[in-house]
Amino acid sequence: MLWHMPATGDTDMAQPERHVRLFRNGRNQALRIPREFELEGDEAILRKEGDRLIVEPVRKGRLLALLSTLEPLEIPFPDVDEDLPPLDDVPL
Repeated sequence: MLWHMPATGDTDMAQPERHVRLFRNGRNQALRIPREFELEGDEAILRKEGDRLIVEPVRKGRLLALLSTLEPLEIPFPDVDEDLPPLDDVPL
């Protein structure tokens, strides 16, 4: 097991790094994520920044949690479809 520290000089943000081996899974390149780096859930977002791959967990339900903390609006919602013909009269 090889442990590395980033050579950025910023020790406040330094997180342990793990040396891992890449392998092929069919036509895809893959790696095993060590237990100490496991992500919650069963989906992740992968993006590339230069020569780095960034993997972030998909966090579901955060928008609903945020919306539940907001006060209800007191002003009426505008009628946005008042100038549109009824849906039944539109030939499809």
